[in-house]
Order: sequence, then structure tokens, then C-alpha cells
Amino acid sequence: MTITTTAQRHDWTLDEINALFALPFNDLLFQAQQVHRAHFDANAVQISTLLSIKTGACPEDCKYCPQSGHYNTQLEKEKLLEVEKVVEQAKAAKEAGASRFCMGAAWRSPRDKDLVLVEEMVRQVKALGLETCMTLGMVDSDQASRLATAGLDYYNHNLDTSPDYYGEIITTRTFSDRLDTLATVRDAGMKVCSGGILGMGEDAQDRSALLQQLAKLSPHPESVPINMLVKVPGTPLENVEDLDPIEFIRAIAVARIMMPQSHVRLSAGREQMSESTQALAFLAGANSIFYGDTLLTTGNPQADIDRALFAKLGLHPERRETCEDDATHAQRLAQQAEQHARAERVAELAVDASV
Repeated sequence: MTITTTAQRHDWTLDEINALFALPFNDLLFQAQQVHRAHFDANAVQISTLLSIKTGACPEDCKYCPQSGHYNTQLEKEKLLEVEKVVEQAKAAKEAGASRFCMGAAWRSPRDKDLVLVEEMVRQVKALGLETCMTLGMVDSDQASRLATAGLDYYNHNLDTSPDYYGEIITTRTFSDRLDTLATVRDAGMKVCSGGILGMGEDAQDRSALLQQLAKLSPHPESVPINMLVKVPGTPLENVEDLDPIEFIRAIAVARIMMPQSHVRLSAGREQMSESTQALAFLAGANSIFYGDTLLTTGNPQADIDRALFAKLGLHPERRETCEDDATHAQRLAQQAEQHARAERVAELAVDASV
């Protein structure tokens, strides 16, 4: 089976998707590379950093998640971080080469009093010249509108797995709930980050059906995280059988072919992957990673290890058009300084006039 089109399609059949998965490995990667190179610099990787802004005690029962209040994973609960601490982490992320700063909170949905602080986080991180992304659980249209007005670029809400297997993993919200949240986010004008987790005991048909659901979204999600399950002691999936890495790479390649203009993110599970597996993922069309020591609460390759791998593979961070370059950043800082000085002069004149 040869897929030659690189346009967005939303009508993929399961038979077509299964046929892609069944291709000889070399043929599948060759097709994925052709699609990838038609839309992206094949050696550029978008870099994001993820910070947990509120950890633990989540009321959802997602069987993979150490933050669920339903399981004892020895995770220390933390309240919502202060805005200043979030901004400090965002500055460090930018200095380390990240172009997007993602913030996650262990909520079913945000409360209004917390959303006020979240909005301020978005504004201040955005002012650093970084793209912003949030994952806060389900949001309604008013909440989504407030986040968009604050300047939020992306909202992450994963589908996790196929509609048929979903009930085996989560019972506290439905698959339709997730689709509704994604529609609400899109209607508010934000970009969508949505993917799934592989290796949760699903079968090959479930992986095909997950990608089919993601490709049905119109437009496709701008970011598609493909996660390998990180088995956390205390969660119901801690002893699930490992997924064959080659099957994981196949899913990356099929995602690239089906969603040609999306950034496909090699996400959770990278810490357990060999350099060879990661290299195959990039060859298969992955062009985004999380950069840093942790992903919310699970491990991630340290930045220096990633830099060494990038050097070995000849990869480089992608420069995002929505981010400031150094000259624009300097210009914006100069304008802010000028505005501040002007305000001080106006205040001085006002004092003089009143004397």
C-alpha cells in the first residue's frame, strides 16, 4: 500500500490504517519520511518543556496515572505553584532551548479562583517569547475563552486510547467528554495538542482506532503526542506487558502519514528508550520532544543527554515562527523600558503640577 497524498484527510478507514501498519518496516518508514520531508525540515525538532503546576490528588481514575487520588503511588501532593515560580522555570526552559512551555495541573477541571492565576501564568510566560500550552482537564466554553484571551496557544487533552478500549482505562469521564473538550478548545481559537498512550494492554486494532479518531478531528491536532506507557508502581497498569518498540515506531510512522502537517511528539517513555529506538522514531517522522528532567511526575532524559543525542544524529531545535528571535526580544524589552520611562516622566510632571 502506497500513500502519495500529503493533504489532510479526515476519512481514514480502519482497513487503510491497518494496511499501513502491516507494511514491511522499511517501506513504512520510507513513506513516512516522504510525507515528513514534504512539510518539515527533516532534521529540526520542536522542543517543549513541561511543568507540573499542581500535583496529585486528581479525582479521575486513569489507570496509568500516578497523580490519580484512587491509587497509592507515594506521590507527594502539591498545591498550585506561585506564578513567580512558574515564570522562573519558563525562563530556564527558554535558556535551555525550549520554544514552548507546557503547564499541567492534576484537575478534573479548573476552578474559577485557580483559573485567575493560570491566566496570569499564561500572560507572563507568553511575554518571555515562548509558546504556551496548558493541560487542566475538562474546560467549558467560558474557561476556554478566558484562556484564549490570556494568550494560550495550545491546549493539551489526550484521547489516550481507542473508543472501544477507553472504558478499560478510565471510568470517571467518557471518550465523548474528551472530544467535547477538544471541540470547545478549538472553538475558542486555540490550537490543539492531543494524542494517546501506547502499551496499556491495548491491541493493534485499538492503536489503529486511536489514530483514526485523532485524524477525524478537523483540522488535525497541531501537536500529536505519542506516549509509551511509563509503568508506575501503585497504578493498575504497573505490571502490564511491555509493547514491542518496533510496534511503537510503526505507530509514529502511521501517525506521520495520516496527519502530515502535525508535529508528532515523541513524548512520555523516552527515558526508557535506547538511543536507537529514539533515532528510529525521528526517522519515522517524530519531530517534537519534551526537554528536561521530568514530565509532570515521571522521568525524562536530561537536557545534556538530549543535546548529545541531537549532536550524534545531526538534529537541531526548530525555531518557531511564533517565538521571538533575539533581535525582536531586544526590541520588545527596549520598548517596555521606554514605556516605563515615559510613565515615570508623566508621574513626575503630575507631581510638579500639583505643587
